[in-house]
Amino acid sequence: MKTIREGTVGKAKLRLVQTESGFIAIAIEGGKTLLQKEGSSADEAWSALQMALTRDGPNWFGYAGARARFLHWFASGFASPAYLADERTYKLKAKEELEKTTPLEKAATGSGHGEAVLRAYRATNLLYPIEKTRMQGLLRGSDGDDFVRAAARFALGEGKPALKAMETLLRPHDNAKWTVVTYLPYLWQPAEHIFLKPEVTKDFASRVGHSLAQSYTADLDYAVYEDLLDMAGAIRQSVLDLQPRDMIDIQSVIWVVGDYRDGREVTQP
Repeated sequence: MKTIREGTVGKAKLRLVQTESGFIAIAIEGGKTLLQKEGSSADEAWSALQMALTRDGPNWFGYAGARARFLHWFASGFASPAYLADERTYKLKAKEELEKTTPLEKAATGSGHGEAVLRAYRATNLLYPIEKTRMQGLLRGSDGDDFVRAAARFALGEGKPALKAMETLLRPHDNAKWTVVTYLPYLWQPAEHIFLKPEVTKDFASRVGHSLAQSYTADLDYAVYEDLLDMAGAIRQSVLDLQPRDMIDIQSVIWVVGDYRDGREVTQP
């Protein structure tokens, strides 16, 4: 056997070894083997081990636990007045204003929408202030129209090419972030697109055992977004009886489960 990769999770040391028949990922602590997983490829074995360790860890609670945690804060689910006030209404207001000033179809081919789109970015607290500030330089510059069109094409389903175009335009402004590229599609098409807030989303993925916890990268790789959509589908299934309306509700589950800390007052139905 040949060791081809090493790493750590907590106090455990991880080793990935290649055998004649495939690959084995092993977790070792105190000289003892805690767990091992086999796979036909190196990535398959490595991911299987990390997922298993996550499930065995103290932060694991699965989709059922995530659902229970969401309902702990909002007992009537997506119909809770407190949920609507705290998590949904202000996003809908930003969406309505964006649709009024910059309809999706016109944004995909038109020009002169920079100021309206900048107002949309400023309309919520979903982005960090520095991200909003950097958008001003782009949207008021010569590349502003190209960015808006690329974001609209992404919302309309163009996917990888549109994401690459946004990345190329954002990189000179040091703003090629998942938050920035998913924000407008999320507002334009919340039935199809979801907002990606990296840290809380990675945390959620690890707590429910989704592969996004391992596949996530800050690089704007479309495969990451596909994994996020896959996890969103699993979340939807876990709360289907609560009648989620769109990805605004699904993304709110991710945010509420990860951000609402113990010690905060529980909201009423």
